[in-house]
Amino acid sequence: MAGPGGLSPLWVPPLTTSRLAWFCAAAAASLGLGVAAAAWRWQRGRARRRLLQVGTVSGLFIYPVKSCRAVAVNRAEVTELGLRSGDTRDRCWTVIKEGGYMLSAKEEPRLVLVSVTCEHGYLTLNAPEMKALRIPVELPRTNSVWNCRRFGIHAQGRDCGDEAAQWITSFLNSKPYRLVHYEPNMVTRKPRDFLPSFQPTDEVIYAEASPILLISEASLEDLNTRLEKKIAIANFRPNIFVTGCGPYDEDHWTDILIGTVELKGRMSCPRCLITTVDPDTGVMDRNEPLKTLKSYRKCDSSEQHAFKSDPPFGWCYGVDKTGVVQVGDPVYKIIR
Repeated sequence: MAGPGGLSPLWVPPLTTSRLAWFCAAAAASLGLGVAAAAWRWQRGRARRRLLQVGTVSGLFIYPVKSCRAVAVNRAEVTELGLRSGDTRDRCWTVIKEGGYMLSAKEEPRLVLVSVTCEHGYLTLNAPEMKALRIPVELPRTNSVWNCRRFGIHAQGRDCGDEAAQWITSFLNSKPYRLVHYEPNMVTRKPRDFLPSFQPTDEVIYAEASPILLISEASLEDLNTRLEKKIAIANFRPNIFVTGCGPYDEDHWTDILIGTVELKGRMSCPRCLITTVDPDTGVMDRNEPLKTLKSYRKCDSSEQHAFKSDPPFGWCYGVDKTGVVQVGDPVYKIIR
């Protein structure tokens, strides 16, 4: 039935080309305003936070092979899995024993004597009285893939071959071991599976728990005033070493910004017997600095289930925003 003026109640004017263009422009403008408003709100939220400089990066360390010596670098990419400089990635090789169980210097202290370089497509291992071993980063696809276990959680790794296995076994003068390498898209480990302070998004390859461990020079200096024999930072194996702050200030840096990287503190780092391995001799005395740390460093009561009798020293961080860090970068505490 026709309405007033002879028009059907459901009739609409035909959508001409000019009218269609107008509607499209209006919709785009509306959408643009929505995006702009969301971006403004996000930027305003970031602007509300304050940055307080709390220190300066004095050292960056990558440990390509778990429990072996560090590679010091001046600049590193911070990925979700830890520090990286070219082919040199943090703890993406590990020694395993029968059943795929990952080996650490707690079981084989002499691992700390193995020095590592990673360049031109090869990992090179050196150790006292051993001929240097070169292993290609890109391994044959026919090499076996292992499930590598630590704390009941496993990651994957490709076997580096018999020559590498024989080299490691010969140097350690022990039972047969094998060396494996993590490749992109292999299974990683989720610290949240055994440490509830971490987030489901946190992941590591062969590191004990966190992709980034940070310690301040002042904390090490304070510990050394309590020790008869001073120790080096190598005993604690951090990724980021910070100067220009007070002892244990890092205990209170929940959110930090370094370079273009944002890190989120997950928990203080429980220290174990590996700290008692002399990095110059590969000998474990099972005593210091652990005994002294236990005398004055205590974990928060809420973390007792994770620490047991292990004293805290340094902080474990998750990676909220990837980017690049350099020696000399200011370390900012983010105050929200």
